[in-house]
Parts: sequence; structure tokens; C-alpha cells
Amino acid sequence: MGCWILNEKLSVLLLLVWLGLNFYLFIDTFHWYEDEDAYIYTRIMLGSTLAWARASATCLNFNCMLILLPVSRNLISFLRGASICCGGALRRQLDKNIAFHKMVAYGIAVNATIHIVAHLINIERYHTSQSKEAGELRNKLSGLGKSPNESYLNPIRTYETNTTGEVLNTIAGVTGVVITVALILIITSSTELIRRSCYEVFWYTHHLFVVFFIGLIIHGMGQLVRGQTPQSLLLHNVTYCKDHYLEWDNATQCPLPQFSGNKPVAWKWVLSPMVLYICERIVRFWRFRQEVIITKVVTHSSGVLELHMKKCGFKMEPGQYIFLQCSSVSQLEWHPFTLTSAPEEDFFSVHIRVVGDWTAALFKAFGAEEKAFKELWMLPSILKSVWYKCCNPNAVLALQKVYFYWICRDPSTFEWFADLLFHLETKMAEKGKNDFLSYHIFLTGWDESQATHIALHYDDKMDVITGLRQKTCYGRPNWDNEFKQLAENHPSNSIGVFFCGPKTLSKILQKTCNSYSSVDPRGVQFHYNKESF
Repeated sequence: MGCWILNEKLSVLLLLVWLGLNFYLFIDTFHWYEDEDAYIYTRIMLGSTLAWARASATCLNFNCMLILLPVSRNLISFLRGASICCGGALRRQLDKNIAFHKMVAYGIAVNATIHIVAHLINIERYHTSQSKEAGELRNKLSGLGKSPNESYLNPIRTYETNTTGEVLNTIAGVTGVVITVALILIITSSTELIRRSCYEVFWYTHHLFVVFFIGLIIHGMGQLVRGQTPQSLLLHNVTYCKDHYLEWDNATQCPLPQFSGNKPVAWKWVLSPMVLYICERIVRFWRFRQEVIITKVVTHSSGVLELHMKKCGFKMEPGQYIFLQCSSVSQLEWHPFTLTSAPEEDFFSVHIRVVGDWTAALFKAFGAEEKAFKELWMLPSILKSVWYKCCNPNAVLALQKVYFYWICRDPSTFEWFADLLFHLETKMAEKGKNDFLSYHIFLTGWDESQATHIALHYDDKMDVITGLRQKTCYGRPNWDNEFKQLAENHPSNSIGVFFCGPKTLSKILQKTCNSYSSVDPRGVQFHYNKESF
């Protein structure tokens, strides 16, 4: 537990600050509407659900202010690149922007649910306040506004009415329905099942956030919840007059109370992040207008497409990713892909595996089904950058040791990087750094004929799968053994763990990093980093 807190201290701090602000805003607003004299008459009609509705609305506005910030990719990239104000720990936190986006979305969903339920109860109580059984004071309050120069408190004007129809005739009611439907569609289409099986549905539905924000800004203009005006409070002493409501008509000590709705405030919360996000979209549009020249298209085994693109004012670092859009496939869809080229190369490239409709259409658009080539240098860009630095006599490597783990199901996939590992292995030997790179290749799937072939050549000097000196392992790694060995080999070092792959394995590695990090800051520390699109 202590190691987990040390490694995730910034995440824990951020979570606690976010929860603390939500609780503070909720409790502060709740007590305001429970104690404020201006809402005594409103509370007589609605009870505590008034405070529940308004407190959840404040938290809803707060979370809507935050929801766009984590998905402002250019802002995140700018902060990540600002080395003066952004250290390694904060950069790792910025890489969790999507996790924070989801966390804020949960906050919106919870507060929206509370707000909707509370207002449904409020509408019903407004309606029952018009009945004779409600009592004289509630009847008196519900009758205000029927004579000239009187303001009303109860938006439901008569008991003999259809409350649903009445609500849908108001700005608050119509926009409330629109917001709710948009939110339900956004949340349900964001589930992992939908994102994996029907990404396009998720992508298009998610853009209903525009409708959601417009509806949110307009929603408060309906002024459904009303309270006594400040001027009325000076003339109409509510503490005294609420017990002498029969004297209101005499207009002596208790003139008729005057009511008004709350001015809309949602726009104050979301205006700045919306302007920021509009600027974000403008930057994306400007980048979208830039012409990208594709210099090479290569098809690899296992349905993998390699694209080389010309660098034109394009700067990159190892491990970064880009978003691609193909107009002939879709004018609107953008998909993230890890850059597989190194910064030292004069082009940038991606490798795209066919796993869905969009990638299949892209594969077909480039005519990749017609011919296949075998190309060199297919490793993630991080190792390629290491290789180029080793080739450069003036380059200084800050790394002391690299452990590379590659887990594949299909033996043909190893064709991608066996040549690079061989050249990297040779280059390290030439520079006297045989121990700099330790690679561990695991094959998790094979058929009977392949197993027989592997068994026959088990004693060969070179591995039968990769042709490398280091033999391929069969099955999955025992991560406890691997991390235990790493901790023993480097007892006082800081070890960065970089992962790209399935979510399930990511959780296992993150948990293992926390387990094997020393509570003592002077001991071994594993810092987990994963690719987050």
C-alpha cells in the first residue's frame, strides 16, 4: 500500500482535490438553499429537494468546466513539453488525461442524476401544492401571480393540468430533456464494448457534447426555481410573515412577497474552457489543412500497413503518437497511432494493423491487398532512436540499461523487428556494450507443425524463430519473477517501465510496479508509463 501511494501520489492528490472541491461546492450550496431567508417560501413548497437540486447543479457546472480540459490535446502537449514547469512526475500525470476525463464524466453523470431526480420530485410537489389538501399556506403561495402586479412562486398554475405538458412548455423543461438525452447517448456509447465493436458510433455520438453544452447554457434561462427578491425581503419580513399569511392582503406589516428566478450562471463556469476548446479545434483545423506527403507504403505479414510520410516542419520525440485522417475513408474520423520512426530519420512513419472497419478501409484505399513487401526497421521508435544514438559517436546515452520485452501470438510478427535487433546487437558489441540491451521475446501461440519444427531445432545456436542468439521463450512472462530479478539487479536505481498493449496487461504491470517499488526513496523505484491516446 505504501509503495502504491508513493508511485501514485500525484494521482491520489488530484483525486482528493477533485473530490474535496465537489463535496465543498455541494455542501456549501446545499446549506445556502436550506438556510437562506429568500427561499423559505420555496422550501415550504419543495422541502429539502430544493437544496439537493441546486447543490447538484453547482457540482454539475464545476465538472462541465473541467470535462473539456483533459481532451484539449494541444494544451496537454504544450504542458508536457514545457520542461521548466513540468517535471517527469507531472508528465506522467498528464499522460493520464483520459482517465481524468472519465473521472469527471462520472461526476457529471452522478450529479446529473441527483439533479434530475430532485427536480422530478420538485415538479410533483409544485403540482400537489395547488391541491386543497396541501394546506392554506401552500395554497396561498400557489395562488400568487393570478392578480395584476403579483409575481408567482409556483410555476404550475393549476392543479387540473398535465404536469409533463407544463414542463415541456418551459425553457428549463425542453433543454433539460435535450441535455438528458444527449448525456445518456454520450455515456452509453462510451462503454468499452461500444468503443471496441462500433468505434464510429462512439465517435459520432460523443460529438453530442456540443448539443449538451448549448443546452446547459440555455437551461438556466428558464428560471424554474424562484426565490424572494432582496427588495421584497426588506418590506416583507419572512420570519414573521410566514406565520401571519392571512394578513398579507392588508399590505401593512406583510405586503405580498415578490419572487424572481435565479439568473443563469452555467455560462460563467463553462465559457473559459469552451473558448479554450474552440481554440484547440482551430489549431487542429489548421493542422488538418497542412498537406501530408506519403512517400512509401509497405504491407507486412499479419495484416499490417506501414506508411512513411515526409517531414515538413514536423518535430517528434521517441514514443509519441499522431492522429491520422483519410478523406477517402471518412472526412471526420481521426485515429491515434504510435510513431514507429525515430527522430533521427528524415521521415515519420506509423504501422497500422487491420482491426476494424476504418483500418480495413484504409488498407484497401492504399491498395495494400495487392502486394506485400518485407522491410527492415519495424521496431517501436524508442529502440530505433537508441540504435541511431549508438551509431552517432557524439551522442550521449543517459540510459544505463534497456530491458526489452516483446510478447506476440503469431510467429510471423517477429519478422518486423528481428533484423533491427540483430543490427542493434552487433552495434552494441562493436561499442563494447554487450550488456546494454537485454531483450526477451515471448511467443504465446503456435500450431502443431511449428511446435515440431521448434523442438527439432531447439539445440541450434541461433533461435529458430528470430534467427537471434537469444532464444525465444514460449508462453507468457512471469512478471513477479521478472520484476524481482530487475529489483535485485538494480537495488538503488530508478527504473522506467514503458508499456503499449492490452488494458488487462497494463493493469497487471502497473500493480507489479507498485509492488516491487521500495518504500524507502533510496531503494529501487519502478515508474510506470503507458501509452494513452
